[in-house]
Amino acid sequence: MTTTAEAVHAASDENRILACGAQDVDLSQDIDLSLALVGSEIAETAAEVDLLQLSRLAKEVQSAGNSATGRIFVAGAGRSGLVLRMAAMRLMHLGFDVHIAGDTTTPAIRSGDLLLLASGSGTTSGVVRAAETASKAGARIAAYTTNATSPLAELADVVVIIPAAQKTDHGSTVSRQYSGSLFEQVLFLATEAVFQALWDNDATPAEELWLRHANLE
Repeated sequence: MTTTAEAVHAASDENRILACGAQDVDLSQDIDLSLALVGSEIAETAAEVDLLQLSRLAKEVQSAGNSATGRIFVAGAGRSGLVLRMAAMRLMHLGFDVHIAGDTTTPAIRSGDLLLLASGSGTTSGVVRAAETASKAGARIAAYTTNATSPLAELADVVVIIPAAQKTDHGSTVSRQYSGSLFEQVLFLATEAVFQALWDNDATPAEELWLRHANLE
């Protein structure tokens, strides 16, 4: 049975062959097909994320964020790291004490804190080292990855598996997109879903969240 993503792949291939070698090619059809491809892959992959895993991660965030002394740290490399920075901003809006690993004002992690990590492969050296440091300090670890048997997954107390291709899996049938794009896209949606669920549970008015938004811009 052909999936939506596979159908879009085939149409995109056909369009690319027809356009090959043409001068001043109109890319609007390719862009339309690419939007459909990205959207269908995201929808299909997000639907496969284990909601119990995501719920456990959300509870870890909630527990650390609501603790009188607990803090939340985020760490990731490349585009995954950028997604976690966006997630950190939203958690700050909820009133949580949030820090980004590597920033000059980030304090030492300790027992009672939570380290939130993301690595598609689960082997990114800096991310794994951060998990090792947090573990030695007695902090809790929550991680997003594609690889359930990776060093990162083994170090984490809570793992959310995003069933996307790893960035080095160039011949993958899971995704037509380049490198780890699908992982990063679904990672963003997962972090947004966690924020939305925590906010709905907290019921703080949006106006109050906005008062916490940065005013030094």
